[in-house]
Amino acid sequence: MRENGIVPDILTSTTMVHMYSKAGDLDRAKAAFESLRSQGFLPDMGVYSSMILAYVNAGDPKKGESLMKEMEVRDMKPSKKIYMALLRSFSQHGDANGAQRIATSMQFSGFQPTLESCMLLVEAFGKAGDPDQARQNFDYMIKLGHKPDDRCTATMIAAYDKNNLLDKALSLLIELEKDGFEPGVATYSVLVDWLSKMQLIDEAEQLLDKIAEQGEAPPFKVYISLCDMYARANVEKKALQALGVLEAKQEQLEPEDFERIIWSLIAGGFVQDAQKFQGLMEARGFTVSEQLQVTLMASQTFLRRRPSVR
Repeated sequence: MRENGIVPDILTSTTMVHMYSKAGDLDRAKAAFESLRSQGFLPDMGVYSSMILAYVNAGDPKKGESLMKEMEVRDMKPSKKIYMALLRSFSQHGDANGAQRIATSMQFSGFQPTLESCMLLVEAFGKAGDPDQARQNFDYMIKLGHKPDDRCTATMIAAYDKNNLLDKALSLLIELEKDGFEPGVATYSVLVDWLSKMQLIDEAEQLLDKIAEQGEAPPFKVYISLCDMYARANVEKKALQALGVLEAKQEQLEPEDFERIIWSLIAGGFVQDAQKFQGLMEARGFTVSEQLQVTLMASQTFLRRRPSVR
């Protein structure tokens, strides 16, 4: 339409905002949104919501939050769905301040804290490296009457893991178990990862058995922990078994996952496998850190080679 000199009307631009937002095309959604503004149209609840979700889906919750504040200034109350989408996004990015702002705005708007919103705050502070604030939110959630589930408890344990506070994690688990909590796959998986970093192989394998007792296979991410643990301990057979699972589902690996795997392979002397995973990482469009590149080059000379995965 624009190429033919036709300016989309308000109805068309509104439809385009919704359409491009759902399609995940942020740039075109923004263009349609600005077209509405240029025509003097004040966005309604639906348009605001679509644009906020477009920013959230693009990993830019701060711009979504700006639009939310714009709504509030106009006495428009964002929906709980919008608040939760922003809270979830800030939490995933480890932006504790942003998550706290959204949680506070939710309460001012009359939405009471839920198990989910409390858990997201725990996660945000945990990822931000503040286990004390994470625990405060965890305890506040219990005070509100929400019973911690497996996922929420795993989130709190992960916050302690990030700061290597094993004593506090175990103390919390004992406290919760006295109140009837039973760890599930999520909690056991976090503990397996923690124990793997400490090279406590027997203890980690005992937790793997507990996961199996619940009738479930270990979550995919657990294989990163196992590969790391077995490779560093030079347990070749089990290291290569875990590595085979990771290679088969490599599309699920994030850049930090690849780096952890490669570092562990180098540490265990599995140099050819480390080089192979470097290639897989780069094929995904991820950039290998400079330090890891240097170590990989040096490992070809100084580290003992191992046969690659077939």
